[in-house]
Amino acid sequence: MEPGRIFLYMVSVIYGLITGFRNFLYNTSILPTAEFRIPVICVGNITVGGTGKTPHTEYLADLLRKQFRVAVLSRGYKRKSTGFRIVTSASKVSETGDEPLQISLKYPDVFVAVDRNRVNGVREIIKRQPETEVIILDDGFQHRRITPGFSILLSDFDRLFVRDHMLPYGNLRESISNMRRADIILVTKSPADISAIQRRLIVKEIDKAPYQNLYFTSIRYNSPVPQFPKGESAASTPDLAKLYGCGVVLVTGIANPLPLKEQVDSTAGEVIHLRYPDHYNFSDKDLRAVSEAFEKLKSPVRYVITTEKDSVRLKEFSNIAEPVKSAMFYIPVGINFLNDDSNEFDNLIIEYVRKNKRNNRVSEI
Repeated sequence: MEPGRIFLYMVSVIYGLITGFRNFLYNTSILPTAEFRIPVICVGNITVGGTGKTPHTEYLADLLRKQFRVAVLSRGYKRKSTGFRIVTSASKVSETGDEPLQISLKYPDVFVAVDRNRVNGVREIIKRQPETEVIILDDGFQHRRITPGFSILLSDFDRLFVRDHMLPYGNLRESISNMRRADIILVTKSPADISAIQRRLIVKEIDKAPYQNLYFTSIRYNSPVPQFPKGESAASTPDLAKLYGCGVVLVTGIANPLPLKEQVDSTAGEVIHLRYPDHYNFSDKDLRAVSEAFEKLKSPVRYVITTEKDSVRLKEFSNIAEPVKSAMFYIPVGINFLNDDSNEFDNLIIEYVRKNKRNNRVSEI
């Protein structure tokens, strides 16, 4: 092992001891946690990097809003505001973060809020929306100050947490033994054509507890949506599966854009990929780069395609000129459960909420 890797490994051992001691304090109630007399569902991971938390949070919100009054609480990653904030369609990314705003825009009947202090956030939701029947904690698995009633742990198919190491040697934020806190484990971004044998091998490798359920999900790219739908000269909606002969400027500011790029590359005639860091704050300079790339395309039919999360940030720009403006589309992302497991998963979630609906007063331990 190289000296640099040895150093990282030693630091990861120390980091593991620190996070392990922290979890020990919570597990033994030396550090207090709060419980709420309202169903609280936690969605999160124990690794750094995208595992698909937002599309899975959206799946839960969409599932539950049909029967219950739902709230989503996020910390609002990279927002410039502080404290508790309610997210509305009029909110700005700088105030709420991109993902909470995306959820609010997609599901206006779901109450969305941000607060780095999750305990305070839940209290505020109950105070301001007392009719709330279930709260979804987005990316709250490491937030031990709350004991959720139901926890869902996500792991990327290509980066299974059981094959990983602690930071900074690997990507784990805490030991894999903490997977036992989860009620459900989801292996996300799985290939749609994964074989039954592959699934069984992964289930064996993860070695879930008897009380845990494990499912596989894959990413689904839905039909493109115009970035600026009111434009009178809006271009015809592209079909991701039929981009033959078309030119595409692909604009991404997400953790892992490669699956989307592979999808576009597989059918488009020419592709210029402008890749930016996750949660990137676009500038006028970046918009000029998009326009320049658009002009470089030689295809007679041209599009600018971006992700749903990026579209939330890009919609705040009002100075995008034609023909780029009318050619801009974003790709909504959904999830599919493999092996027809969606009904079983849905029933587990709905039954948990139905059986645990109570007076929403706070009871702290």
